[in-house]
Amino acid sequence: MVRMRGGSAGDTGQGAIARAYADHRQPEPRIAELVHAALGGARTVLNVGAGAGSYEPTDRAVTAVEPSASMRARRPGHLPPAVDATAESLPFADGSFDAAMTTFSVHQWSDPGRGLAEVRRVTTGPVAVLTRDPGLVRDFWLYEYCPKVLDTEARRHPALSALAEGLGGDTAVTRVPIPLECSDSFNEAYYGRPEVLLDRSVRQACSSWSFVDEPEHDRFQEQLSRDLADGSWDARYGGLRGLPEWEGSLVLLVSTPTSAPVSTA
Repeated sequence: MVRMRGGSAGDTGQGAIARAYADHRQPEPRIAELVHAALGGARTVLNVGAGAGSYEPTDRAVTAVEPSASMRARRPGHLPPAVDATAESLPFADGSFDAAMTTFSVHQWSDPGRGLAEVRRVTTGPVAVLTRDPGLVRDFWLYEYCPKVLDTEARRHPALSALAEGLGGDTAVTRVPIPLECSDSFNEAYYGRPEVLLDRSVRQACSSWSFVDEPEHDRFQEQLSRDLADGSWDARYGGLRGLPEWEGSLVLLVSTPTSAPVSTA
């Protein structure tokens, strides 16, 4: 996680969020496979906004960047320590890495344009960005129950066109299917398991909920609990429970420079 625009609970409650991340933000293997494949044959990889290390490949030389001390402290022992730096000011020479990645992070950068330029400056090959398409964020049943959360998500996430422009090169965007039993804990991971979102600690692992006040949390809890109990949720959305995977707003954007192939040696 990299510092957010204009301050947020990421500044005031980072310790609690870090604990929730460590407990619930476990990488989903099928999503990780897509991210790692996008890195090609890169030997050296920069992970920007690395958080506790989710989705970092263990078969490459990874340099992680993470400005939050709480998040850095949550990195498991088998991963290298993260560098205390921000996306907007990377302490590396031009072309230091074969590839770069950032997952669930770019929407929290204080200046995404500057951050993307920095990532491209230090990377010779592909840059993989796991993010959300803000135009699709509200197309999810959660919008009926807590629109402020998804309005926040849509507002914070940069447009895909802005990401492509910031990185340059050839850009490909792929919608990422979310499996029903997704092991990661972002909102759409529970498209067919709504009961899980009644757990406050699960919601806390998704930073958009930190922008919602207590009365809003209470209203969400009451309404979803009632609709699950009386069958209203299942009457409208029950078909999602049987879908093995679902395409929501999650996308993988990959930018590859046209003039510099990734090293495969």
